Amino acid sequence: MAVDVLILNTAVVDLRRPDFAFTDALVGKGGLAKCKTQDMPAYPQDQIKQWIDGGFATAGGPGNTAPLIARTGLKVAVGVNLGKGDYDGLDAQGRFFHDVMTSNGIDMSATHIHPTLPTGATFIHSSSGGDRGGIAYFPNANNDFNFEIFQQAVERLKPRIVYYMYSGLSDRGDANGGSDLADFIRWCRQMGAVTIADSHTLTGNPHKLIAEGKSVKEYRLLEPLLPELDLFFTSSDEAKLIENTLCRKPARGDLDEHAYNVYFLEFLTRKFWPDDDRTKLFGVTVSDGAYEKHILPDGRTDCPVKVTSRFMAGEVVDLVGAGDSFRAGLIAYVASNLEAFRKGRMDFREAVQAGNLFASLYIKAPLGDRYGNIRPYPRMLQVLRTKGGFESMEALQQALS
Repeated sequence: MAVDVLILNTAVVDLRRPDFAFTDALVGKGGLAKCKTQDMPAYPQDQIKQWIDGGFATAGGPGNTAPLIARTGLKVAVGVNLGKGDYDGLDAQGRFFHDVMTSNGIDMSATHIHPTLPTGATFIHSSSGGDRGGIAYFPNANNDFNFEIFQQAVERLKPRIVYYMYSGLSDRGDANGGSDLADFIRWCRQMGAVTIADSHTLTGNPHKLIAEGKSVKEYRLLEPLLPELDLFFTSSDEAKLIENTLCRKPARGDLDEHAYNVYFLEFLTRKFWPDDDRTKLFGVTVSDGAYEKHILPDGRTDCPVKVTSRFMAGEVVDLVGAGDSFRAGLIAYVASNLEAFRKGRMDFREAVQAGNLFASLYIKAPLGDRYGNIRPYPRMLQVLRTKGGFESMEALQQALS
């Protein structure tokens, strides 16, 4: 039973409420941090279920990507740890995550029910004011991601693309300096899959770390991983933190945004692209599009280029998941043109524009219907190939109808 895309790790339910002020005390006001299970508030399961039923929950991690890809018509599976509980064998968070996935046609047969740890949860202090509240992430069962268990899923499902999300958020998944994950990704490629992973480091004040040239130890996990990947995109802020960490002497100086993103991709690909016959595509997402650099099987490559989004119209509802939804569009395009990608004949800029389209539709959708704007792939492709931009979100939605 082959699937097009298998997405692994970081099952999480995002809970947003104005009374989650405890997060400010836990991670600092406006802070963002990975927290320990024992520090998670002991809310009873029936209370969490009430919040979920009241519309205060969304499915994060693969929930930001899998349903988007599936709505294009591709076969998608998710392999994650969920917590054991009284809701048909799962805890309230796990049941919600599982049901959101299955209602969107996702194959959840690779679910592993963890006997002791609850489903991952993020508590977000939503605020009506201008200041961002704290965001406290509890990996819980995600912290015990076992590659041997999910190798069986790869062997059974035979995915054409394997997407691991995220490096940096699982104690077991990140063990041995990231070499366990790198070995797993290499094995997936040997099994015939195109591979993609992304990084996520929960740091509350990235701009301060960037300005001070500080490194972040979790980005060291990328050193063994990046050479094994076929696809890798990171945000512009993370790019600077990655360079701070992996470059002996960060050399940004007075570079403007464009020059820096070009410089970063040249640095990253020069350092981490092995001399082999694989097509590879790396990039950096920015507020109005993304930069990409690719290499063909014969070794030919060009300078990084920016692909400016043609889908900027409309009000942003929530930026959480912007990068994940971008990668959903990119993956949907690559999966739909997989042989062309392998042979280096794919339209790389159009692939990046697909990421721009999905991200725009996702971050501008209401929280109660985050996937509703995504259409079957032929329709999405038709919009991608429409000349010019769109003056409003209504015009874009009309083009998709």
